[in-house]
Order: sequence, then structure tokens, then C-alpha cells
Amino acid sequence: MKSITIQGAKRESVGKKSTKALRDAELVPCVVYGGGEPLNFSTEEKSFKGLVYTPEAHTVELVIDGATIPAVLQDIQFHPITDKILHVDFYQLSEDKPVVMDVPVRITGRSKGVLAGGVLRQSFRKLRVKAIPSNLPDEVVVDITPMKIGGKIYVGDIKSETFTFMHPDNAVIAAVKMSRTALKGAAVEDDEEETAGASAEGDAPAAETQAAE
Repeated sequence: MKSITIQGAKRESVGKKSTKALRDAELVPCVVYGGGEPLNFSTEEKSFKGLVYTPEAHTVELVIDGATIPAVLQDIQFHPITDKILHVDFYQLSEDKPVVMDVPVRITGRSKGVLAGGVLRQSFRKLRVKAIPSNLPDEVVVDITPMKIGGKIYVGDIKSETFTFMHPDNAVIAAVKMSRTALKGAAVEDDEEETAGASAEGDAPAAETQAAE
């Protein structure tokens, strides 16, 4: 998995006044857990551009006062109006300790159901997985080629020996639904079949009358 580097400085004070002063200076208060005592630090908001505002998943190299800490993003808080980043939590990585992380879903193939007029509905853009750091996938690939109209792909259909999903097996990743166009086409075909059947039934008594004469 790709990694990005974020430079930070350790925070000596973590009170409300200190936090407000950081935000006024356009710095983001952060905490990294998992390495014993929580480590409080701050960094520039622009440091998160390649981590937060991207569909890709990344691990992080936190460089804080010269010390490097491998980590993953755990939680991020945004201002409800301005969308500015208010606070970020990280979790320190250990080579043999599993970690939970959201990774993007990549759809591949051409669904038979979509080619037949159906519509693909994707329920998850990201899936939460659990693995040791070296086994974290960059993405979860889902092949929709065999899916027909009405078909679904569940979390339980995706198998891996290197990571596990933090979702139930019956969670639907993608489904092919009947589109309105396809539904109307099917209705027209049904009407034509009923009309043809009615015409054939209507002609039968006339033929019998003619034969009687």
C-alpha cells in the first residue's frame, strides 16, 4: 500500500486555549494512539491533501520532531459549516498487529445484466478490512461480468487469505436492477403477446361458423 509523509510538531499543551490558538494559526491538532501513551502533535491542514481528499487508501509516515511513526488514519472531524479539518486521530502500526482500515472498491468487467438493459447499483465505495500492515490491500476488486438482472455480489463472495472484512457476509456490494426502460420494454412485449392471443381466440368462432355453412 502507498504511503505519504506528514510533518508535525509535538504539542506541549493540549487545553482549549492551546487548541484554539493552533486552529487560528491554520494548524490541525492531532493525536496518534497505539504506541503506549497517546502522542499529541499538530500539522498544517494542507498536509492532509493527499490523504483525505483522494479516493485512494494510504498509510502514513508521521515525522514528529525528527521521529518517524508509521500509522493509519482512524478518525477525522470537520467543521459543520466550513468543512475545515478540526481534529485528526491516527493509530500507530506494528508489523505483527492487525489494523482496521477503509479501502476503495474497484468495479471491473461488463455485467451481462447491464448489457441487457439493467442498471448497476453500487452500495459500497469503500470497504473496511482488517489485516497486518504488510497485507493491507490498495483496493478491493469486484468483477461484475457474470451478474445478470436481479443478480447481487455479497461481501461473502469476495475471498482473501490475507485480510478479512469488517462487514457481514450478506452485505451487498453491488446489484443489477431492472431499469425503467427495460421494464417498459418487457411490458410492451407482454401487451403484444396478450393482443396476439386475443386476436387468435376471436377468429376461432368465425372459422367454426364458416365451416358450419
